[in-house]
Amino acid sequence: MEVTVTARYLGGSMEALVWVGPRKMALQEEPLPSIEADEALIRVAYCGICGSELSGYLGHNALRKPPLVMGHEFSGEVVALGAAVRAEHPELEVGARVTANPMIFDGTCRYCKDGLPHLCADRALIGAHRPGAFADYVAVPASQLFGLPSDMDLRTGALSEPVACSVRIARLASGVGGAAVLIVGSGAIGLFTLQVLRDKGARQVFVSDTNPARLSVAAALGAKTLNPQEVDVVEVVLRATGSEGVDISVDAVGKAVTRAQCVGATRRSGQVLLSGLHEEVSVMPVADLIRKELKIQGTFCYTPDDIREALQLLARGAVVGGSWVVEAALAEGGDWFARLIDGPGEAVKVLLRPSVALDTLEVGRR
Repeated sequence: MEVTVTARYLGGSMEALVWVGPRKMALQEEPLPSIEADEALIRVAYCGICGSELSGYLGHNALRKPPLVMGHEFSGEVVALGAAVRAEHPELEVGARVTANPMIFDGTCRYCKDGLPHLCADRALIGAHRPGAFADYVAVPASQLFGLPSDMDLRTGALSEPVACSVRIARLASGVGGAAVLIVGSGAIGLFTLQVLRDKGARQVFVSDTNPARLSVAAALGAKTLNPQEVDVVEVVLRATGSEGVDISVDAVGKAVTRAQCVGATRRSGQVLLSGLHEEVSVMPVADLIRKELKIQGTFCYTPDDIREALQLLARGAVVGGSWVVEAALAEGGDWFARLIDGPGEAVKVLLRPSVALDTLEVGRR
């Protein structure tokens, strides 16, 4: 049975926050998404602003081309299902509270078959290759949806995507139990990684950042904090670890200087995990990598299993978002993009809330 969806407001349209060019966001009226037979229409409850979208907003990210509705960290409620969904996903129902894996994969390439669907040769990201969730509604392949635990609210559910990035970092890290770790960057990924690694038994975690408010959050979460504007991060870490260095370092920023700090602060034969993408190309101290026989590991995105683990960690409170996770109306999204670039203060993660109510959507069948 074919499903048709019509909106009773704005004549079949919706509000969406559209990136129209470097440092330019506009709240616009956009057509309500249509859904294919294998897709679901989601009323967006919350959608987080990702660091990669900030670089896109500045025009520094080749993946995103304006005009574009970004947004891939979201939660919401199913309001319509395509004609083929129930046969393949009987657990999905209208009204279900869900989040999604926004990295769509084909399931047939060598990487998908090897359990690495996020490295799919034909991958496509919601909010980059197709319209995202900075809008009232978003269309999502049903296979990408994850139901939220019964006692999890939609706000918490929207954090599952960035937490899954941190789960991936921890999964690729070697010997976390009892390890000393340096995390460079106390943005959302840095703070979530701090919590995930501590839950997995890291004995000592240093966090470096230039934002004092964010460092206060990291300290409250159990980290030894370092401000590179006040101290030499590598020198302090070496002194605190008996001149050895940490076992594992994580660059959650992605600049030449932060990547170099990780290399300098990591012990011989230790591991450097590179997650931050601020600079797509940068110089690295290769001689040190060679002489210390460091293991360099890129860490990108997440698998479906990483998302499932992220939901479990959030459900049992092992990973939390505190007052540093703030909410704002979708209409304020442009201002928040600018603020996160120019002076975020205590805000680390911003969740945008569309204003549309469930009863504004009328779902019909024919």
